Amino acid sequence: MNKKEELFQRYPALRVCEAEIDRALSLMTEVYENGGKLLICGNGGSCSDAQHIVGELMKGFLLKRPMTAAQKQAFADTLGEEEAEAFASRLQRGLPAIALDGASALFTAYANDADADYVYAQAVFGYGKPEDLLIGISTSGNSKNVVLAMKAAKALGIRGIALTGEKESKLSALADVTVRVPETETFKVQELHLPVYHYLCAALEEIFFGED
Repeated sequence: MNKKEELFQRYPALRVCEAEIDRALSLMTEVYENGGKLLICGNGGSCSDAQHIVGELMKGFLLKRPMTAAQKQAFADTLGEEEAEAFASRLQRGLPAIALDGASALFTAYANDADADYVYAQAVFGYGKPEDLLIGISTSGNSKNVVLAMKAAKALGIRGIALTGEKESKLSALADVTVRVPETETFKVQELHLPVYHYLCAALEEIFFGED
């Protein structure tokens, strides 16, 4: 059974989101193929989800991600064979992703000095490049700071994916792809976001590291 069918077997309610999940995977794949990165934001539990996604992408998730031969050689040329082997046996290739709440000094300084509602927009403005992708996570789809981040991304030519509950929202009107899981109560929406992004991370890993 492939990963997508396993997702829908375990979480049949998500079948209604299949087309959007497929589109999200396609967009994320394109971003990584073009050398971009993911910028991810949310509040509360959704902030934790943003960090969780980074954890699955930036190191091995279900597969091993050893250095390439060229990477091993670069370490050997710089550090010598023995030390290079220690790095090569420990470091894992990643898919670049940043949780926008992670820079606490920036977060608190900007909130204090400027406007807390715009703190994620500031991070997008500072980190973002046109080849990147913003993932905005909001159970309501209307979290002000996430919406403002998506607006900033749109102005900068950065595409966006939203993970929300089932209702149409400000985020769904802005994002290129919105996965609207079929729940409205906050904790139930969050319970369905997790299998969606676990599937996306596992599928991306298979695409980029599955033949190693």
